[in-house]
Amino acid sequence: MYPKISVNLGNLVLSLSDALDLAFSSLAMHQQRTAFIAWELGKQAKLPGKRIENVFIAGLLHDIGALSIEEKKTLHDNEISDVEQHCIRGKNLFKSNPWLSPCADLVRYHHRGWVRWEEPRDTPEVFDSQLLFLADYLERQIDRKTYILHQDQVLCSRLKELADKQISSEIVDLFLEVSHREEFWLDLTSPRLYSLLLHNGPFQTIEVDVNNIAIFAKLLSMIVDFKSLFTATHSSGVAQCSMLLAEIVGMSESEVKLMEVAGLLHDLGKLVVPNSILEKPAGLTHAEMAVMKQHTYYTFSILTTIAGLQMIAEWGAYHHERLDGKGYPFKREAHEINLGARVMAVSDIFTALAEDRPYRSGMEAERIKTILQEQADRGFQDLRIIKLLFENMEEVRKAVKERQEQARYSYQVELEKSE
Repeated sequence: MYPKISVNLGNLVLSLSDALDLAFSSLAMHQQRTAFIAWELGKQAKLPGKRIENVFIAGLLHDIGALSIEEKKTLHDNEISDVEQHCIRGKNLFKSNPWLSPCADLVRYHHRGWVRWEEPRDTPEVFDSQLLFLADYLERQIDRKTYILHQDQVLCSRLKELADKQISSEIVDLFLEVSHREEFWLDLTSPRLYSLLLHNGPFQTIEVDVNNIAIFAKLLSMIVDFKSLFTATHSSGVAQCSMLLAEIVGMSESEVKLMEVAGLLHDLGKLVVPNSILEKPAGLTHAEMAVMKQHTYYTFSILTTIAGLQMIAEWGAYHHERLDGKGYPFKREAHEINLGARVMAVSDIFTALAEDRPYRSGMEAERIKTILQEQADRGFQDLRIIKLLFENMEEVRKAVKERQEQARYSYQVELEKSE
């Protein structure tokens, strides 16, 4: 029996924010920096605590609707004219999560300029969205190759030019009050910003249990899966398969729940893999495979920054390890791969073989059995788990398919709707 787990909400959301910004050095910490600016502005404006929390969490995940690395890059570099799509998609993703739902409209309107608002300036939705607008705009203007105190005055001048055009003059004035302190700029660009936000931010004392961790895991699995047609509902399928196999091999009820979370998050590191590789219909080159191999490393790296998720990190991130020690990227030996990680590896292979891909239909049961048996015979995967899967093949396959259909429906209804 594994101990009951809970994690700090700030730690969880900060790590998710970090995961979304890992792809390029120019994106690193973009959302954390945006959240920091908005948080400082909210405090300067003396907003009620709950509004500050909402602005902060919206800042941490405001680009959640930009699903691919390519889209994130064009947004950050101001190279995209239509910013509405990722704002709408972000709102819908926030709405799907009870913890994030109160912040959904802030994400929806974080690119709406001041002149487009008809509501009064002090309307919370208007005021707080404008805080986020300024924070996001400022962060994207920072030259990461130039020392921050050599560009702070230029940045302030750019914001002054937007007063009562794109940004309310009241909010520009708030920013000028905050930004006269060198401390603000040095904190903003500090490599220790994650730690500062974790220990001083609004969510220091809020803990979430495994059921709420699962809610966030579901959200992250949607972001990972829907960034490419080639991964459309994969994580939901792996989660369902791993839960069933965990139950069949005799893991406890609490372990089965943790296995679902691990399944939903096992491919989290694919956020750093370009779609050009994920969507390639043919086999990967050696160089492309080298890029792909980082995804489980980043799954582990991200999840281990969240105190309390070490076991889930191992179960999720070891799914490309092999019992002969020749898997990737950790080269774990059989004695280092525990039962949960072995279940996850078999679940990942089974789901990938059984599901439809744009370049092929899902394989028939006998073909799947042949491939999995070969994996066991060669000492790659656990024979006992594979035999138990064979004994329950139809039940598992049916449940996985139903879970994936639910995920696909959720995408079509929630994520793709225009508003």
